[in-house]
This record gives sequence, C-alpha cells and structure tokens, in this order.
Amino acid sequence: MAHPDNLRYRETHEWVRVDGDRATVGITDHAQHELGDVVYLDLPQPGKTFSQGDVFGSIESVKAVSDLYAPVSGEVVEVNDALISAPEGVNSSPHDAGWMIVLRLSNPSEVDSLMDVQAYEATFGGH
Repeated sequence: MAHPDNLRYRETHEWVRVDGDRATVGITDHAQHELGDVVYLDLPQPGKTFSQGDVFGSIESVKAVSDLYAPVSGEVVEVNDALISAPEGVNSSPHDAGWMIVLRLSNPSEVDSLMDVQAYEATFGGH
C-alpha cells in the first residue's frame, strides 16, 4: 500500500492530516505491517493536551507494545472510540478508518517539520 500524499509523517511512523486547525492522527501502513495484528489501544480522553513528540498513548499487537507519539502539539478534541472495541481497524485501514485521535493544533507551523510522503518512503520504503 502506498502512503497517501496528503499526509505528513513522523519518523516514529505516526501520520497527521491537517484540516484547518484540526489534525487527525494515526499510524502508517508501514507501522501496522511491522506490528502485526493490533489487539489493544490505549488512547487519551478529549481535553488532554500534548506537545509535539509527547507520548499520547500506546498500541499493543501480537508482537509488541509500542508508544504512540504526538506528531504535532494540541488538545485532543476527538477519539476514535470504534478502535477501542475493534483495534484491528488500525490494520485494515491505517490511513482512513484507523485514525486514532484528532488534535486542535496549538502550533500549526510544527506540521512543516514533518516528512512529506516522498521523504517518508525514501526513508522507510513504500510499505
């Protein structure tokens, strides 16, 4: 699966899709492929704030437990509750239905520090 070119990427394999002052966050297809079957997610509640690079939650798969890092700073305004009961959504649709949280951006310029799709795929490959 190719990584969408309308997203920005963090070296820890989180992606962000910006729409106005809102940033939807998830993990890449590359990350879900490396993790294997996702069995549990620990996601924050709305109202929590994070700085760029902070751990905002964790993801557990059959292979490992990994921290999730905020690609940008902001306040959690929405959580994908469907993933709590069906975490495998991260595997089946990592860039769409498998989104994890939506942040209200507190520093929109941070998006510019993230990789575009060409840089991400050059670093980690197309998968």
